[in-house]
Amino acid sequence: MSSTYGEHLKVTLFGQSHGAAIGVVIEGLPAGMEIDQEALSHALARRAPGRSDLSTPRKETDQPEFLSGVMDGVLTGQPLCAVIRNHDQHSRDYSTELDLLRPGHADYTGHIRYFGFEDWRGGGSFSGRLTAPIVLAGALCAQFLREKGIRIFSHISRLGAHQDERIETAEQSQLEALSEMTLPTLSPCMEERMAETIREARRSGDSVGGSVTCRVDGLPAGLGAPFFGSVESELSRLLFSIPGVKAVAFGDGFAFAEGTGSEMNDAFTIRNGQIRTATNHSGGINGGITNGMPLLFTCAVRPTPTIASPQRTVSIRDMEEREISARGRHDPCILPRVCPVVEAMAAIGLTELWKERAQCLSVSPTRG
Repeated sequence: MSSTYGEHLKVTLFGQSHGAAIGVVIEGLPAGMEIDQEALSHALARRAPGRSDLSTPRKETDQPEFLSGVMDGVLTGQPLCAVIRNHDQHSRDYSTELDLLRPGHADYTGHIRYFGFEDWRGGGSFSGRLTAPIVLAGALCAQFLREKGIRIFSHISRLGAHQDERIETAEQSQLEALSEMTLPTLSPCMEERMAETIREARRSGDSVGGSVTCRVDGLPAGLGAPFFGSVESELSRLLFSIPGVKAVAFGDGFAFAEGTGSEMNDAFTIRNGQIRTATNHSGGINGGITNGMPLLFTCAVRPTPTIASPQRTVSIRDMEEREISARGRHDPCILPRVCPVVEAMAAIGLTELWKERAQCLSVSPTRG
């Protein structure tokens, strides 16, 4: 079922963009874990719309209501169910020209897949609005991982023609500052340059895309498995579930296609009494399994498909070619709000891998 992820950690999404609420059910987090309300609220606020002139003007507080699985702010060990109410829907923005298929959206495929019974308001179940409960689940998983010494950071590594510094070499103080920034970048001059590019896209009735790079510190060696259980396949499954993500690469990614073995192999070394690699081209993974180095991956994010400029389309009712312009309120660039979603998906996937590894350790026979 496409709305449910995981075996050792189960996460189920529900709701639509313009419905009464959206929400999530989470199974597998430990009883007794006290929710860090400040960290949870901060994560949701980073993703929420209307924080600056760089995003959609839709206003949502995104405050979760816990319906089950929590008592006095502590997890009970039972399935956790949380909802986030929708307050600022403008469904009327979508009530005209319903037969016109929006380029880049799921109007046509959703109509075919669900036989015409899909919720069309604001993208329905295909909307980025559903990333709010993903961030909620991810924030709780990130807390679970933090207690084990694992930290997740992300930045906008590219926006349009602007390229940020590499997160692999970032100092801890730079990493800690990223979650406080509207446009999380490492280079001091890059935030304003990227902001102006977004404003120019809005002024011209267009949109702009880019990429988000994520770094995970503190992962032990041994998470994951070969082939279908690899770290890459587990995380890619989640990352490609984020609306707008069109490519995912680990470590140096597509640069492997241009290099040689002597250039791209990571030589092993001893560091502080532990086996590590001298470089990290593979992004902390060998054979689908973490090797103890920082996990690195990058997501390419498409320009927002809804733009103010006229585009060619067809009427699914009349089967005629037509012209369409933007309806509703939309981001000229979704990258600022994608970063916390990427971090959330990473936290969910790594929690699944952690729990799978813990189960293996509990049943592993002693060699001798």
